[in-house]
Amino acid sequence: MSENMYINTKMDGFSIIELMITLVVAAILLSIAAPSFRDIIQDNRLTTEINSLSASLNLTRSEAIKRGTPATLCKSNDSVNCVAAANWHDGWLVFDDIDGDGSLDVGETILRVVNGLTPGTTLIFVSGSNSVTYDPSGFYTGANDTFRLCDSRGIASAKGLVISNSGRVRTANAGDLASCP
Repeated sequence: MSENMYINTKMDGFSIIELMITLVVAAILLSIAAPSFRDIIQDNRLTTEINSLSASLNLTRSEAIKRGTPATLCKSNDSVNCVAAANWHDGWLVFDDIDGDGSLDVGETILRVVNGLTPGTTLIFVSGSNSVTYDPSGFYTGANDTFRLCDSRGIASAKGLVISNSGRVRTANAGDLASCP
């Protein structure tokens, strides 16, 4: 019995031309999407850092109220002392400031340490002060002040926080953020 046997010699898959066209289209799409993705990452980084500052300010205020003594947030570049020569983006400390002088003294407890922010970001306290102190009732001992966080993109992407005299922290409006260094 003789049967005609047919062997399927057709191969399924991609030709080299189809593969090259697919790779070119993918490369074009990635080159268009990459800059937007970089901006998203930078925006998320700034949001995370301004939220960290907001959390530290709120902790400082709540600890002042809870302990019935002043509490202070001060800039620090060594995670142990308040350092006037440091920059705010180098990091900060939150501590119970029993004598309310804005400096960390013997017997005062460090409540939180935040190390430096992402390289390339700049955090400025517009008033130029080295610390933020809340009194035992939760009021900010300074005048309305603004923190401004900037990166290499300038004022267009800047974020900020405003501390009111009552101690409340809110997100800064565009008008509160005049410029970036």
